[in-house]
Amino acid sequence: MTRRPSGVHNWPDLPEKMSRRSMMASAAAIPLSFQLSADAVAGNDAIAGLVERARAKNAAFMRGDMGRWLQLVRIAPDFTLMQPFGGPASRGFDASPKRLAHLSRYFREGETELEVLQTYASEALVVLAMIEHQRAEVGGLPAQDWSLRVTEVYRKDGTDWQLVHRHADPLVRSITLQQAATLARGWPEDK
Repeated sequence: MTRRPSGVHNWPDLPEKMSRRSMMASAAAIPLSFQLSADAVAGNDAIAGLVERARAKNAAFMRGDMGRWLQLVRIAPDFTLMQPFGGPASRGFDASPKRLAHLSRYFREGETELEVLQTYASEALVVLAMIEHQRAEVGGLPAQDWSLRVTEVYRKDGTDWQLVHRHADPLVRSITLQQAATLARGWPEDK
């Protein structure tokens, strides 16, 4: 797998609209063992553009740059989120200044790289199955690995794509049956 250099957060901002050449270069940067054939990706600018947007928005989010993140993401009104911390799926997204300020303080100093495992596309939907490799300060904890398994679903809305669903979990490394059973039962209450 090709690794991005550390310090990704220092890369220049990406343009809002990418040229066809930039999107093709982005698609070429995806490790070949984890992508559709080069011909299939080259034939679908939407996938390459969404992969590059996912890279940029994830990097902005993990470094707490919610202004940039909000420029890169188009969240559908019927958006669902299955958070890496578990619990019920949330619906919609609160993009109020207060909520974005809270997220900016919660996620800090992140460095990220995106590993695309598989993409699926139709005229109206694109699904990205990915691993977000990342290290960041989260919720006041010291910097550590916060890599996630992620599935994102995008729906065509006019000329742009809206994020309609995101599922993320921290199970990048295998766990035992006993550990999975503990998660399924829920953690015991603190005494």
